[in-house]
Amino acid sequence: MPESKVRNKAAVRKNAKDQAELKEKRQERTRLAPASRNWVPAVFLPVGLLGVVWMVVNSLAGQSIGFMQILGDWNIGIGLGLIVACFAGMTLWK
Repeated sequence: MPESKVRNKAAVRKNAKDQAELKEKRQERTRLAPASRNWVPAVFLPVGLLGVVWMVVNSLAGQSIGFMQILGDWNIGIGLGLIVACFAGMTLWK
């Protein structure tokens, strides 16, 4: 037995309503997402290079530089911390 026009129209309206709700959810999700992550390479590259430079300067002239001499073995932690922060920043890049 064929469906009545009333039930058919109700199904079409329900489908249109569901599509509208889905579209609204997608728009809301895109509004919450960050617009761009172009700043990420500009941050993680200098941080990583600073970590490498810190380690090299500490190895070559760490005993001649006053504040590096005071820091002692913490210089290794600082250099490695900067490099780890660089790798953590890389995960944000799309």
